[in-house]
This record gives sequence, structure tokens and C-alpha cells, in this order.
Amino acid sequence: MRDALSDHYAHALADAVFADGSGLAPEEAISQLASATGLLKSSEQLHLILLSPAVPRAKKTHIVGQLLNELGVNRLIRNFLMVIVEHRRTHELDRIQSSFEEAVDERQGFVRAEIISANELTGSQREELLHALGTKAGKFIRPIYKVDKNILGGVIARLGSKEYDGSLAGLFDAMRRRLTPAT
Repeated sequence: MRDALSDHYAHALADAVFADGSGLAPEEAISQLASATGLLKSSEQLHLILLSPAVPRAKKTHIVGQLLNELGVNRLIRNFLMVIVEHRRTHELDRIQSSFEEAVDERQGFVRAEIISANELTGSQREELLHALGTKAGKFIRPIYKVDKNILGGVIARLGSKEYDGSLAGLFDAMRRRLTPAT
């Protein structure tokens, strides 16, 4: 779920990463932010410390700074996360991370597509599907694959607000609607 605050922070980080001389490739920034987010969420005790108003900000930033130094994250990611801690936004990290990934994709000309299939797709099936979706969208596709046995067969692809339903469950549902008399 996206929101204005998460988008604001995500776009600020994207601006910094894409700035001349940032010294950090967008893919590396995504990877480091994901690692740091995972680290900060890995301990329930750390999570409680970061959320607690009783723990001084200086203590929180010291702890997070040490952890990020041990993780070896780039100064840009480190500074960004320190701002997040300072502004008491650590509970927003998942949304910020997701918004950042979308901002990077957008700047690189990619559009995200959620692709749901009943079974794991083969390499050639993925390639064919990505080609078809890319042609339809007019952009490169950043796929997110999911398996859902409930669709029975076929594929459902979601590109932004558009959904292409080629699943058996979708076909059966459409047939049921056509055959059921309107009341």
C-alpha cells in the first residue's frame, strides 16, 4: 500500500541515488535498503526500541548507526535511514522500501507486473509472457511472480490498474455470469 509520506521519502532517496556522483547504482541501493530494512526488523527488541518514545533519539541513531556500519551500507543509504530514525518513521520502512523500488523502476522505464499462475512458469513461458506484456504496456516489465493454485490454470497479469485474466477460474466465472439470468 502506497501513501504520500512513503512516496515522499522514497522519491527523496531516488533523487539522491540518481544524482550525478552519487556513487551508488540503483540496483545496489535497492539491495542495501532491503538488507538494512530486514536487519532493523529482524529483532523484536530492536523494533520496540525504535518505536518507543521513552528511548532518546540519540540512543536510537547510535544503535542504528552501529548496525548499519557493521552491515557495510553505502553512506547514502546510511544517511537516509538515519533521517528515517530521526523522524520516527521506522514503522514506515516497508512502504518506503516498496515505494523506492517503484520509483527506481519508473525512472529506468520499467513497469511492475504481478503475474499469478497456477504452477511455476518455465523460462520460455516467462519470456513469452514478458514480451507480450511489454508490447502491450510499451515499457519494460519488472515481473513479480506468484503461484496460486486457486486459479486452476492459466495466468493473471496485473499492470498498474489493468488486469488481464487468462485463468481457468476467470473463464469459469465469466461463463457463470453469462449463463446466470439477471435478477
